[in-house]
Parts: sequence; C-alpha cells; structure tokens
Amino acid sequence: MLFEFTPAIKAGIEAGKYAEILSNGIPIGIVRDTVSGSFFAHAVGTLVDNYPLSPLVIPVQFLMTGANIVQNHISSSEIYQQNSFVQTSLQSLQTNLGVLQATIALIELGKIPSVALEVVNLHQTLKLKKEVEQMRLEVKNGFIDLQQALKTQRAEVRQIVKDVVHNISFEEHRAVLLRAYGLFIQALNRLRSALTLQDTSQRYAEIDSAREILFEALGNYINPQQLEKTSAPGQLRRFECGWAIEQAIMITYQIQNEVVAFSDRLCHLRDKIKEQISTVINNCKSYDELSFLFPEISRICKHDLAILEVWQARVNWVSSLSLIEMKLLARSNCNTSELADTLDTNQATKALLVPPEQLAYEDLAEKSHFYSLLDQLIFMLKPVLRQEYEVYINQQAHITGHKILVQKNLQQASDMTIANLYYYFKVRDESNIEQSLEAITA
Repeated sequence: MLFEFTPAIKAGIEAGKYAEILSNGIPIGIVRDTVSGSFFAHAVGTLVDNYPLSPLVIPVQFLMTGANIVQNHISSSEIYQQNSFVQTSLQSLQTNLGVLQATIALIELGKIPSVALEVVNLHQTLKLKKEVEQMRLEVKNGFIDLQQALKTQRAEVRQIVKDVVHNISFEEHRAVLLRAYGLFIQALNRLRSALTLQDTSQRYAEIDSAREILFEALGNYINPQQLEKTSAPGQLRRFECGWAIEQAIMITYQIQNEVVAFSDRLCHLRDKIKEQISTVINNCKSYDELSFLFPEISRICKHDLAILEVWQARVNWVSSLSLIEMKLLARSNCNTSELADTLDTNQATKALLVPPEQLAYEDLAEKSHFYSLLDQLIFMLKPVLRQEYEVYINQQAHITGHKILVQKNLQQASDMTIANLYYYFKVRDESNIEQSLEAITA
C-alpha cells in the first residue's frame, strides 16, 4: 500500500523535513517533523498496485485516523469529529453487509451456477455497493430487490433471478438471514446512540449490550450447518458477512479505549480471514467457482487485509506514544477529512471499471491450469508455501540440469511461474516414480 500526501508535505519528505512513520516496518500513512517531532500530517490518498484503494468488506474510513484511540486526550469538539468517522464507518459496514448478504441467495439457489456467479462477481458487487451508497438502490430488511437491481441484465440473468425469488427455499433462506441482519442493525443502532451519551458509565453499558448482540448475530451468519450445505463461493459470502460484524465488534472496544482488547480482536480477525479464505480455496471445485473466487480473494488480500495490517501497525504505534505526543496526534486528526473526500471520489470512479483483479485473473487463466491457479491464490495468504515450492523446484532443477532455476532467480519469479514450474516438475517426478515401479514389478 502506497500513501499519498499533499504537494507541500511531499516536498517536505523529499527535502528531509518530514519522514513517514513506520511501525514494525509498515508505513501507517502519517508523517512527522524530523527535527522537532512536534508535527503530524496524514495521507490524503492511498494506492494499491497503482490503483486507488477500494476494499470489498473493510470500510476505508478505518485508514483515516486511529479513531478514538486517543479519545481521552482530545477536546469535546474533536471527540465529535472522531465519532462522526465512527458513525460513517458503521454506515459503511451496514451497506457492505446488506449488499453481500443480498447476493447469497443467487449463489446458493441459482440453478445455473456459472451465470449466477457472473451476476454477483467482484465487479457487479462493487457496482451494487455504489448503487446503495448513492441511494439508487435500497436495502430493505437486509435485502436488495435483485429483480430491480438486475433489470437491465440479459434475459437469461433476469430469469435466473426470478427463479431464485420464487424458489421454495428462498423464504427459508431469507428468514435465517433476516434474523441475523435484524440483530446486526439493532446492535448498530445502540452503538450510534451510545456515542451521543455524555455519561461514561451509561455509554459503556450501552456499548457492552451492543457487543453481546453482535456476537449473537455473528453466530447466525457463520452457522456450521449452513456452511456445510453451500459451495465455496457461498461460504466466502457468508464469511464476508461475518467479517463485517467482527469489525463492528472491534469498534466497540475501540470507542471504549480498550486498546489491548481492540488490538487482540484486530489480530484475531486478520488470522480468521486468512484461515477462512484458505478453507474456501480448498473447497473450490470448478473453473466457474474459481473465476468468481480468484478476483474477489485477490481484492480482499491486497485491499482489505492491507487496511487491517496498517490499522494494526497504527494501533501499536499509538500505544507507544507519550501523553504529549498523543495530544499532538489528536490535534492533527482534523486534517483527515481531505483523505475521506479523496477515498470516496476514488471509490465512486473505480466501481464503474472492470477491476484489475478480474483482468489479471483472465490473463493468468490463459497461462495456468486449475490447480496452479488455486496455489497462486494460496501464495497470497501463505508465502511460506511458495517458499516450499521454490525449494522443491530448485531440487528438481538440480537433478534435471536446469541450472537457471537457482534459488535467487526463483525468489524473483512471479507466483504464476512458481506454481506452473512446481506442477511441471511434480508431474515429471511422479511419472518417473511410476516408470521405476513398473520396472521393479516387471
């Protein structure tokens, strides 16, 4: 992730007047004066692979500040601004969850999976999110009217949507998710009310109650019995809904200034996302599912998980500050409205374009086979697996005399190259073993 700063701040960085702050080697989107250390400035833009940041599940507002982490050190007017960022984040979570769960029915009940998955792929989901954010589509009781949302699609798609809506299992599906979404909204409303309370004990009691409701809602979305019945794309969607609720739970700790608990939940969510995505990849059964999963998981790894990584690094850094530094940081948070405007503009623009992850997948699919593509996805989550593949390729290359495939060159190769080479040598190795066994038993 690359942070962008105003021209004045950028010039100061180039001149050595300001320096980007790193936490455990990770840039956190804040610079400070290199001499006095008494000045902080926040980034006004964020790029991932030269494209504006546009996560699927995690609200971009989480990058704007260490919202409320320094709440004890700021004035009432500044607390109001911090709370407004939290309110915006909660609304983003509500929008994201509404859109994501609205697509589950098509994924799980669509009679032509290839078409159903195409209708709710990464590109279409991002467009639906933007439609809801701009109030051109309404999330009612946790659902979008898919027939209305997809009325301009081709006849085949409209028929699939109609069939799903009239499917005998649709109402049962709706009832389960309606209860879960209702609990989520109930909890968010209590959180919003809690932020307006002046009495600290009353505010924290309301937050505690909201958190209990959120945990109950979470259990409904990731019910093991429901997960067992659905495909890998359906599992991913349900997991994504769970991640949205996990973020709301984190916010409850954040606005209570429970930094240790908040950091623990943040770390827990990052690990859970990686673990659950790995489960989804292992359950992928077809190219149709892979064509849906690859771009979406790529977006989550490069954008959503990147936000959480920066967020974690920022929390760790803020925790190390002195009281005076915390007050200085809190005063500088007023500059983050510029970043909010930039992120909103970038997201509105990018939602209309074919995601780069989709284009990248289409290119890779022409050069790799099914299992190679799956492994390339896993590399994003588990770099250690790639290292194991590199070792295997190096060993086989040494045996077969491929001198160019030394460790240094392999480390610089693309994920596609490593996965493809691995299967090339794997097939060759297994073929040699079979020939040896045949010779022994002949």
